[in-house]
Amino acid sequence: MTDTVVHIAQRPKRGDAARNYDALLLAARSEFESHGTSASLTDVATRAGVAIGTLYRHFPTRETLIEALTRDSLHGLIRHAEELESSSEAEAALREWVAHAVDHASVFRGLAALLSEEFYREGTPNHAACEQMHGAAERLLARAQAARTVRDSVTSDELWSIILSAAWIRETSPAEADRSNVVLRFALDGITVAPTP
Repeated sequence: MTDTVVHIAQRPKRGDAARNYDALLLAARSEFESHGTSASLTDVATRAGVAIGTLYRHFPTRETLIEALTRDSLHGLIRHAEELESSSEAEAALREWVAHAVDHASVFRGLAALLSEEFYREGTPNHAACEQMHGAAERLLARAQAARTVRDSVTSDELWSIILSAAWIRETSPAEADRSNVVLRFALDGITVAPTP
């Protein structure tokens, strides 16, 4: 069995190729914000002012394009988790990071479902990103459990499900009807340990 080579898009160093890459990311962000991750890639290319072949040269798959678009947000999320690992308030740190993870996973409609699927599919562009998010959640969860503020029975997979569920609610709800924060609070309250009187 051979290892699958995962294509991760990289910005070209100079010239028209770099300008096209930047234009495609800008156009994709706009299209995905308006139409979700299933937006037409032809429309992305048209908005960027390039041929569809140019888009595919930089981003062979839709997932490759989405990974490139969300990469900076993910790196910021991982850095934030590392900073929170030194916090003296383990439960508060976990809650803060989970809220940021929901922000990351709901930036485009359809992203939460894609992340959920690609976490379990090795060889996809977003699999490594999902593993990094999962690892950050696992470390912060372990700290809160060691501090006896979160139930020992809670697993990182369950926390991942909480994050993606809240993200799905947010990305599919009109802004005025978004109850993702309420659902997230209830879920996190449900896994915490009540203080001993």
